[in-house]
Amino acid sequence: MRTTLSIALAVVATAAAAASQAGDYDGSRPLICATMQAMDCAAGEDCLRGLPTDVGAPTFMRIDFERKAVIGPKRTSPVLFMDNSGGQLLLQGHELGFGWTLALDQDSGQMSATLVNRDGAYVLFGACTTQ
Repeated sequence: MRTTLSIALAVVATAAAAASQAGDYDGSRPLICATMQAMDCAAGEDCLRGLPTDVGAPTFMRIDFERKAVIGPKRTSPVLFMDNSGGQLLLQGHELGFGWTLALDQDSGQMSATLVNRDGAYVLFGACTTQ
């Protein structure tokens, strides 16, 4: 699962930076994101905690709202669903057998992302800022 995941995570990981203005996180401006912490979880086992690179996540990625895409250093994944409500921006898609969700706090730029398939889940934490 980790080999396939490293490719998928290259697209979905997210960013490190200080928050700007709330308007920066409403889907109107491109973002650059970095992952800071990762968890690898499988049913019946404790989740393993580590650095994003431990599970194949890249350090940085971009979210291009105009192209409706999450762009990593190796792959680009289309955003298939986007919801801007409840103080968060929610993005969803799928790639390489994984479904992914990224939730971005519209006030702080902090984000959480999950990648799931029938074998388990990966959880990433990070932050985004405008480009």
